Amino acid sequence: MKSNLTPIASAVALLIMSSAMSAHAQQADAKAGDAKAQEVVVTGIRASLQQSINQKRNSDSVVEVITSEDVGKMPDKNVADSLQRIPGVSVATAGGTEGGFGENDRVALRGTPSALTLTTLNGHTVSSGDWYAANITGGGRSVSYSLFPSELIGRVTVHKSSQANLVEGGAAGSVDIETRKPLDFKENFTGIATVEGVNSSLASKTDGQFSALFNWKNADNTLGVLVQAFDEKRSLKRDGQEFLWWDKMSAGYDGSGWTQAHPEVLGKNISLLTGTSQFEQKRERKGGLIDVQFKPNTEWTLDLTGFYSKLDASNVNRNMMFPPYSILTNNWSGVGGVAPSSWTITGNTLTNITFPTTCPTGKDCSAMSSSVQDIAVRPGSYSDSKFVNLDASYKASASLSFEGKLGQTRGTGYTQDIGYEAWNAYSGGSITLNGLASPSTVIVPNSDKLTFRSVGQVGGWASKVTANDKETYGQVDGLWKTGNDILHSVNFGVRFATHDRDLSYLNGTVADAGTLVANAPTGVTNFNSSLPNVLNNTWTMTGDSVTGWANKYITFSAHSYQSEFKIKEDVQAAYAMANFSTDMVSGNFGVRAVSTKEHVENGSPNDVWNPIVTDNSYTDILPSANFRVELGKNLVSRFAVSRTMARPDFGQLASLSLLDTQMTGSGGNPNLKPIRSNNFDASLEWYFAPKSLLSVGVFDMSMDSYVTYGSFQQTFFNNAQKKNTVYNMSAALNTTAEVKGVELSYIQDLGYGFGVNANYTYADGKETGKATGSACATSGDCSMVGTSKNSYNLGAYFENDTFSARLQYSYRSAFLNGLDRNSAIYQDSVGTVSAAVSYNVNKYLTLTLEGKDLNDPMLKSYATTPDQPRAFYKNGRQIYFGIRAKI
Repeated sequence: MKSNLTPIASAVALLIMSSAMSAHAQQADAKAGDAKAQEVVVTGIRASLQQSINQKRNSDSVVEVITSEDVGKMPDKNVADSLQRIPGVSVATAGGTEGGFGENDRVALRGTPSALTLTTLNGHTVSSGDWYAANITGGGRSVSYSLFPSELIGRVTVHKSSQANLVEGGAAGSVDIETRKPLDFKENFTGIATVEGVNSSLASKTDGQFSALFNWKNADNTLGVLVQAFDEKRSLKRDGQEFLWWDKMSAGYDGSGWTQAHPEVLGKNISLLTGTSQFEQKRERKGGLIDVQFKPNTEWTLDLTGFYSKLDASNVNRNMMFPPYSILTNNWSGVGGVAPSSWTITGNTLTNITFPTTCPTGKDCSAMSSSVQDIAVRPGSYSDSKFVNLDASYKASASLSFEGKLGQTRGTGYTQDIGYEAWNAYSGGSITLNGLASPSTVIVPNSDKLTFRSVGQVGGWASKVTANDKETYGQVDGLWKTGNDILHSVNFGVRFATHDRDLSYLNGTVADAGTLVANAPTGVTNFNSSLPNVLNNTWTMTGDSVTGWANKYITFSAHSYQSEFKIKEDVQAAYAMANFSTDMVSGNFGVRAVSTKEHVENGSPNDVWNPIVTDNSYTDILPSANFRVELGKNLVSRFAVSRTMARPDFGQLASLSLLDTQMTGSGGNPNLKPIRSNNFDASLEWYFAPKSLLSVGVFDMSMDSYVTYGSFQQTFFNNAQKKNTVYNMSAALNTTAEVKGVELSYIQDLGYGFGVNANYTYADGKETGKATGSACATSGDCSMVGTSKNSYNLGAYFENDTFSARLQYSYRSAFLNGLDRNSAIYQDSVGTVSAAVSYNVNKYLTLTLEGKDLNDPMLKSYATTPDQPRAFYKNGRQIYFGIRAKI
C-alpha cells in the first residue's frame, strides 16, 4: 500500500454497493428483537465482559474495550496492567533500556515502538514525566503509565484503526483512558474506598496503599461532583547482573603482552566490565482527580476536570564490578598489565577469563584493581502529570450539536544523580559465561571488604536533570444529523495545540577533597543478591552516607548546554467525517488535515547557551475509512484503511552535541520528518454465544519515514570558525519500515460462573530501508524496536454472588529494546502469571487478595546474539491484600 491510497473513494464505492444490498436484507427489526430477548442482568467479571464485547461489536472501527469492572477483578495497579491482556498490545516495565522494575510502564501497539502509540485521557492529550535520567534526556513522547492508577478507569478504548475525528499522533493507533463522570452514577451518593497492603518478596517489606472515590449528584441529575484520591506506596528491590562493556579483544586493551603471545584471542568478544547490581526504591504514587459536571438545561452540559499524579521515586543503585580491561591495561600506572592465567574461547567469544589472585613477580599492581564499586543515589527523583480540562456540549437543534475542549496539561521529570566510585586493591578474579541460561559465574577474592588500592584517588560524579513538558489545547467538534437514512450524520471540527518541551542539565563538580580516601563516606555495609553465580556479600555504602558526602563535596553550578534543548510545536488541525449505515454495512470515511510548525533550539557549544535554531513546518493529509459488515446474525467483518502520523521523540529532534574542531556531532536531528504510515486492517468476528467471541484479524503498516539511527552529513554554524561547516553526524534519521501481522482472540462464558479467554498476536516488524550508517545497512540487523514476533495471553475465571477468582498468563517473545553504550539491547522472551480472588462479605464489603509476577520471572537481555548477555534482572513477586468498601 503506497501513499496514494484513496480510502474515501473506496468508502463511496462500498457505500453504493451496500445500498443495493439493503433492498434484499431486512434484518434490523430482527436484530433488535434478538437483543431484547437475550438481555440478562449480570455483575462483576461477566458484566465487564458483556460491556466490553458489546462496545467492540457495535463500533464502526477496529477497537478493543476494557471496562471498570474488568479492572476491578484483576491485580491491575495501573492502566498498562489492564491493557496487556488485549491482543496486539505490548507492555514494557521500563521506559527504555534500563531494565524492568516490576510495574508496567509503557504501552505499544502491534510490535511498534511505544512512541508510535498516542495516549489520551478523556479524548485530550496528557503530558507525563520520567524519573530515570536516560529517559528524561531521551525526550520521549510516550506516556508513563506508572502515573495512572487503575482506580481512575471508567473505560479504556484502544483504537487500532484510525478515523478522522481522533487526535493525530498515533501512527500505530491510540489509547483513550476515560474517567468516570459524576452524572453517570446511578445513585445520588456513592462512596468507594480501598485499603491494601502490598508485600514485595525481594524487598521483604509491606507497604500501605489507599484509594477512595466519592460522588454526589443532585436529585434532578443536573449537578454532580466526583472526587478521587490515591496514595500508594511500594518498596522495590531488584537484583541484577549487568554487562556494561562488550567489545572485541584488541592490542589496545592489552598492556601485558598477552595478545602478542596468543593472537588467537584478538577479535574475540569479551565482557570488559561485569557488575553485580542491586537497585532499591521507595515508590509513592499520590494524587487525585476532581470532576464537576453541570447541566443547566437540556441544551448545555459543562464538565470541568482537574487531575494530578506524582510518583516519588528516590532510589539507590549499587554495582560491584569485575573489570578485566583495568587488569589487562593497568592504565593508571603505565607499567604493564597482568595477563590471564587461563581462558576459554567458544566460537567468537571469550567465555572464561581468569587472573592470578596475587600480583605476579615483577609487576606493579599498586594502581590496579580487580573490583570497583559504584554507588549511585538519586534523592528526590520524581515524575508527575497534571491537567485542567473544560468540556462543553451544546445541542443547537435536533440535528446539530457541538462539543468543545479547552485545557492545559503538564508533566515533569526530575532526577539528581550522585555517584561515588571506589576501587579495591588488586586480588585477581575470574568470569565464566553461561549464555542466557543463568547469570555468569564471577569470583573476586576479598570483594566483601573495602580495601582501597594504594595508588589513585576515589571518584565521583553528579548531575541534576529536569524536563518540563506542557501542552495547551483547544478544539470544537460538531455533529450534523443529515436526516438521510444511509448517510445519517457528519462529524466536523478544528483543533489547535501548542506544545513546549525543555531540558535542563546541570553538571556536579566534585571538590578535590571529595576524592580523598580520608573523606570517603563512612557508611560501609554489605549486600547480598538473590541471583545465582554472581558476586555476593560484597561491600557497599549506605545511600544516606553517599548523599551526605555529596552534600559536603559536590556543587551544581555548570550547565551542560550541549545536552539541553528547547522545542516548541504549534499544531492546527481540521477534519470532516461522514457516518453511514445500511442494513448490512455501516462505518465512516473522512479526512484530517494537520499543519505542524516546529521550532528546535539545540544547545552548543558547551560553555554558554548559544543554541542552534532550526525551524521546520509540514502538512499532513490523513484520509481514513472504516467499514463494518453484518454477514449474519452473529458474524461481523471489518475493513479499514488510513494514513496516520506520529511526530519524532523530542530527544530524536534535539540533544545535539557538536565538536567544532573535529566537525563531528551526535544526538538528535532537528530536520527529521514525522513517522507516516499507510495502514490496512481486516477482521472477522463471531459472537457465537452471550459474553463470547471468536475473532481473527490481519494488519499491515507501511511506514515511509520511520526513525532509526545512522550517520549522515549536515551543515551547522561552526562557532569556532564563525561560519557554516559540514559535520559528520551520528544521529537519528528517517528510513522506511513495515509491520505485518495477525491477531486471534477467543472469549467464552462456559456457564455456571466459569469462563476462559485467550489471544495471540504475530507481528513481523522490520526496517526496509538501509539508511546510511544504520545497523540495517552495516550489519544486516533490520529489527524494529519493540517488535515481539509472538505474544499471547491465557486466562480463566470463576464467579458467583460471593466469590470470584481469575488467573492470567501473559507472554511476549524477544524484541529489540533499543541502543545502550553503542550496542543493541534485545530483551529475551518473558512470561508472567497474575491472579486475583475476592470474597463479598456483604453488599458493602469485599476482601481481596491479588498477586503479580507470581512465577518470579527473570528478565534477560542480550547484545545482538544470546551468547553475549547484557543483563539479568529479578524483581520478585508482589502480593496485594486488602478490603474494599462501598456505600
